[in-house]
Amino acid sequence: MHLRRCLECGHIGCCDSSPGKHATKHFHDTSHPVIQSFERGEDWRWCFVDSQMG
Repeated sequence: MHLRRCLECGHIGCCDSSPGKHATKHFHDTSHPVIQSFERGEDWRWCFVDSQMG
């Protein structure tokens, strides 16, 4: 399981490899479009709307 942080509100959720898929659920609940990896050594972002990494 890996953690993701919402760049709009700071919510921390687990990745889509986890059973709960809480980061994606947060997007569907709030429409906050961009998450960032919350793992040490990772520096990437994902936009749910565009389905693109940044």
